[in-house]
Order: sequence, then structure tokens, then C-alpha cells
Amino acid sequence: MNYRKLGKTGLNVSALSFGASSLGSVFRDTDEADSIRTVHQAIDCGINLIDVSPYYGLTKAETVLGKSLKDIPRDKYFLSTKAGRYGADTFDFSGDRIVSSLEESLKRLNANEVDILYLHDIEFVPADIILEDAIPALQRLKASGKIRFAGICGLPLELFETFLPRVEVDSIISYCHYSLNDTSLLGLLPLLEANGIGLVNASPLSMGLLGTRGAPDWHPASSEIKEACLKAARFCADQGADIAKLAVQFSTANERIPTTLVSTANPANIRKNAEWAEEPIDEGLLAEVLAILKPVHNRTWPSGRPEYNTKIGGEPR
Repeated sequence: MNYRKLGKTGLNVSALSFGASSLGSVFRDTDEADSIRTVHQAIDCGINLIDVSPYYGLTKAETVLGKSLKDIPRDKYFLSTKAGRYGADTFDFSGDRIVSSLEESLKRLNANEVDILYLHDIEFVPADIILEDAIPALQRLKASGKIRFAGICGLPLELFETFLPRVEVDSIISYCHYSLNDTSLLGLLPLLEANGIGLVNASPLSMGLLGTRGAPDWHPASSEIKEACLKAARFCADQGADIAKLAVQFSTANERIPTTLVSTANPANIRKNAEWAEEPIDEGLLAEVLAILKPVHNRTWPSGRPEYNTKIGGEPR
């Protein structure tokens, strides 16, 4: 496994990291014993960054993860969780709730501290709440030693362009913007690197777009994006290849992207993903897949408040 520095945090994180959302039965009903084995397998494969949230499975993911980590030495992994989002339409970024949310998470995780606490999907609330309540709460928690580092996460890249010049955070999570169909995250790298801000890239499969079954019904992408991604996935299958392998390899290969989160509750799957990340990519297949995806390259979808989605409008970013 390759390891890279996560910005100014100094954390040496694995190029492939583990997203624990699957442990909350977010994508399918999961077996707790399998979930625990998956976390142990991830650690055995050299994955050392684990991310979760109370939102995932309405606290189930944190609870199962806490059981999984109980017997693993704390120096084997870095742990991040989130605060502020607790349901599909339930948000509370008040300072007091950020503090109480962390305390609840620590109990579920059987932990005394987390390495990073992220504000979860901040594009859904007015900026003033984040600037005046949530960020100061993060800084207080950091000063108290309950968290080592503070971060923000969300979908629109405009979100980070708006907030990062105005707040002091150590890391961000961005998802669906560095994958086979969308590499617009590259445009944010100069801002991150100039300020030493760590970057966690999530969802190399673009929330299920890159698969032969097609995107799930709830996926917010346009029909054009869905059709192009399905075409690319089926092309790979016709060549005897798995687009998931190509996607994981593509997202983890860039040295400027410190780590990419993948989520599964299957021990064999996480081992397979870790092995993929260390194998050379098929450059010929990659070129053909990128050509198929070119008509929708960097196309995205809105999330949250309109002020963070002004550059979408159905056109490439």
C-alpha cells in the first residue's frame, strides 16, 4: 500500500482508505459479523484511514465500527467522523450540537478522540451558521484535545472555493469529483496545496454510476450522465474487465490526491480493492473508457443551496 501526507496534518495516510457508510446498511442489509471482518481485513491490507458519520445508518455505522475497532491497537489507524447531518433532511450545525454530537460519536466508537472531525454536507445551511457557530465549535474541540484536526465536506466544489479562504481547517472530503467521469477536483488542488489543506477523495465509482447494473434510482445525475457511465461499464465488461477496478486504480494513482475512500461491508471486496490499488493500470482500456465518457466529462449535479451550484446548469464545469 502506498502512503501519502494528508496536507499539513502530517498524517501519513494510505492511498486507499475505508469509508464505513456500508456498515450502516446504507446500500444493502449487512451482517454485523461480516462488517467487523471487513474492517479487520482493511487494516490487514494496510488501509489506515477510516471515515464514518452518525448519519450513516442513523448511527448504526458508528456503532458497528466501534465494535470492529475494539480489539485493534489505536496506532494502527486514523479515525474520522462527522457532525451536523443526522438524516436526509436533518441538519444542526449549532455549536452546542457539534460538541454533543462528538461526545455521542466517541461513545459509539469506543474512542477517546478522533483524528479528524468534519462538518457534514455544509452546503445545505446558510454560510453564517457554519462561520459563526460550527467552525468555532471545531476549534474549541481541537483546543480541548477531543479532535486532532478539523475539516469540512460537501459535494459542490464551489462550496470549498467559498469557504476555504474564510476558515481555518485542516482537511476536506470531496466526493464524485475525481473519478473516471469527473476530474474537476483537479481545479481545486492549487488552493488546497497553497494552504496545506488535506484532501480526502471519496466515491471513485461516482455513487454507483460506474457499474454494469446502472445507477440506482435515487441517483441525482442526469440521464445523459447515467447512460454514458453505463456504456463505459458495459464496454469494460465486454473486454473481460471490471470498471470498478479501473476506477479504483485511476483515483488512487494520482500522487496529488492523498487518499480515496471506498466503502464495502464485504471482507473479500475490501481486499480486492486494496490489491487493485497496487496493480498497474491498463492504459489502453483507460484511454477507451475516457473516450466513451468524454461527452459527459466533469458534468455534475446540484446539491444544497443554490449559491454553491452556480456553475452547473447542465454544462461541463
